This record gives sequence, structure tokens and C-alpha cells, in this order.
Amino acid sequence: MKRQKNKLAGLQRRKAVSGYLFIAPFIIGFLLFMVQPLCQSLYMSFCNVQLGAGSFDPVWRGLFNFDYAFRVDPEYVRLLTEELTRMAIYSVSIMVFSFFVALVLNQKFKGRALVRAVFFLPVILASGVMLKLDSENSLMATLAQTVEVNGQGGASITDALQNILRTSGVGVRAFEELFEVINNIYDVAISSGIQIIIFLSGLQTISASMYEAADIEGCTKWESLWKITFPMVSSLFLVNWIYTITDFCMRSDNAVIERITNYMNINLNYGLAAAMSWTYFVLVMVIVAVSAFIISKGVYYYE
Repeated sequence: MKRQKNKLAGLQRRKAVSGYLFIAPFIIGFLLFMVQPLCQSLYMSFCNVQLGAGSFDPVWRGLFNFDYAFRVDPEYVRLLTEELTRMAIYSVSIMVFSFFVALVLNQKFKGRALVRAVFFLPVILASGVMLKLDSENSLMATLAQTVEVNGQGGASITDALQNILRTSGVGVRAFEELFEVINNIYDVAISSGIQIIIFLSGLQTISASMYEAADIEGCTKWESLWKITFPMVSSLFLVNWIYTITDFCMRSDNAVIERITNYMNINLNYGLAAAMSWTYFVLVMVIVAVSAFIISKGVYYYE
């Protein structure tokens, strides 16, 4: 028994060493290139940065920049609230969509490899160069505008349902958010590539014998989903949730980031831009910490 415990301890130690070796490049790069700019940005958030000839001089002003961001700036609080709300809605939508697609792609059917490649294409399209080409493509913009104009002249199922629910007064706000997600399903799909791959890798580790035993016991597919599939991949929900939130905050269409960028590049107010950035960063970290703590309570870990 003692020898077996020593073997397990050695295996866990080797896994830990392998994990640290994988993240070592990031840790080294972060310590060498990111710690100093972060500390400098934090200090600038409490200062009025005066630009000079090839240099800048920070003058300490305390909490003035934070007070200006929340009490004087007419747009920051509203944009912050809207983006955090949109982040929560779209993150949940991406999680549901990616899990459902991973379940479909895990089934055996002809052309499965091709379908998997198609769903991985959004990861390539979401990269920096391809995303810029997509956003600046005049042909795609003209096509989208044509579809929008034609859609306004014809009958739309979503518009009809929205009008019915709006007149009935039942869950108007919730259904409006739901229809907004449905109308922007392209954005959800293009942001779900990595999550689909992570879920799919977890689904493939589940032994088929578990489902066979459940079938023998008379378990339905729906019961197998909640009693076997969901618990076995529950740890991946935490990973994907943190990744999804982080990825959303780095989107190019983030209104808060655009506001901060305008203060930094146009108004040259580096102190206020740093204060807004750190406020946004802290709020996102709080959301990640609280949601991760809640999700971790329902995670099932197995050996």
C-alpha cells in the first residue's frame, strides 16, 4: 500500500513539473516584459501625466482620475454597465452554443472531420489579420447592408415574435436580449472555436463503457447527459468560462476599450485612460473570481 501511494505521489509530481514547464515561457515573459508596464500604468492612474519632448512627467493627483471617470465623464459609467451586461449575456450564450456543438461533433457520422474543421475556422478568422480583413471587406459590408435592407422590407419571424411578446408584456427585456443574441449568432459562433475544441477533448475522454452500463440499467440519453456527460466535463466549464470572459474583454468592438483608447490617443490623457483601464480590469477580475468560485462548487473531479 505504501509503495502504491509513493507511485501515485511520484506521478502527481511529474505531472506538476510538466505543467510548470509548459507555463514557464509565459511566466518568464510576464516577469520580464509585463510587470514593469503594469506597475507604471497603475502609478499613472493616480497622476496627471504631462507630456514633454520625448518624455512624460507624472504629477501625483490621488483619486482625481477615478473621480472624474465615475462622476464627470458622461459616457464611461453607462458604457461600463452596458459592456459588463453584454459580456455576461454573450458569455453564457457562447458556453451553451459551444457545448451543444461539441456534443454534436462528438457523434459518429460521415464527414465528421470536415465538419470539425469548419467549426474550427472561426478561430482562424478571429485572428488579428483575418479579422481586420473581414471588418474592412467592402464586399462583405455591402452584402450585409443589402441583407439588412431586404430584411426590413419583408416579414421577419424574430420581429413578429418580438412584437407579440412586447404587446403581451411577458418577459420583454429577457426576450429582447435573447433575440439580440439570435440576431448576432455569427458573433457567437466566431467566438466559440476554442471552447468547442476544449469541450470536444473532454467528451472524448469519457469511456464508452460508462454509457453502455447506463443503457443496460435503462438510463435514457437525457439522463446520461446530466448524470454522466455533464459531471465528467464540468471542470472544463470553469476553464471555458474564464477564457470566454477574457476573450470578450479583448474584443475590438468593446465600447469601453474604445473610450479608453480615445482618451489615450486623441486627448493624450494617459492618467485618466490608465484609471479607466484599471477600473475595468478590477471589475472584470471580480466577476471572474466570483463566478469561478460559484462554478467550482459544482465541478466534479475524478481520477
